[in-house]
Amino acid sequence: MRFASLGSGSEGNGLLVEADGTRVLVDCGFGIRDTVARLSRIGVSPDTVSAIIVTHEHSDHIGGVAPFAMRFGTPVWLTFGTLSIVSEQFAGLPCVRGFDSHDRFAIDAIEVCPFPVPHDAREPVQFVCSDGCWRLGVLTDIGVSTPYVEATLSGCDALVLECNHDLGMLASGDYPESLKRRIASRLGHLDNEAAAGLLRRIDSSRLKHLIAAHLSRENNRPELACAALAGALDCDVAWIGVADQEQGFGWREFV
Repeated sequence: MRFASLGSGSEGNGLLVEADGTRVLVDCGFGIRDTVARLSRIGVSPDTVSAIIVTHEHSDHIGGVAPFAMRFGTPVWLTFGTLSIVSEQFAGLPCVRGFDSHDRFAIDAIEVCPFPVPHDAREPVQFVCSDGCWRLGVLTDIGVSTPYVEATLSGCDALVLECNHDLGMLASGDYPESLKRRIASRLGHLDNEAAAGLLRRIDSSRLKHLIAAHLSRENNRPELACAALAGALDCDVAWIGVADQEQGFGWREFV
């Protein structure tokens, strides 16, 4: 199994997971032309994407899903709550499948384990993807961690983890106070230290890849996010990867 990011941030998100010829795209927040270009950058043709699984209905995660699925006939999986929000724009798609936030399901060679998260959306989830040997945890767009989230992510071999903002930068920045409160709320986004705290509480003994994701351009810096995560694991800062908005990150493999 391997995985790569098409880009991560408030302007668009997409993460590709591949195992034994199955390719699952977690979210698609880019336009068709941009998505195709980003897939090409990692050597993937868009018509070989087996399915898209959606975390929630915010446009930076779902904005490109319907156009992509319509163009390439790609099946789409999303929670019933998310589907209730986007049912009209998804009505003409060739294959749309709803699931409950606790339902495991398989897409060919990849098992998908969704889990609910606190975020300001109808039925938001994140995912653990597995090929039966390796487990990849994806956790972005969550306001506060929970024991259930941490139990689900314990023992993962790779983790893509939200480090949205630095609390000091957010507090002193130019955002309106209402937006600052939303971002820092229990239904908002994880800050660097909260992400580090989550890392300290889970079983990270199997981790071979750790990626800081969904970093705010205005309220964070890669070096701050990496330092926080490295401090939690007592590892070299250089070992922590970063998913940025423009490039995401290239293929990461398990060995």
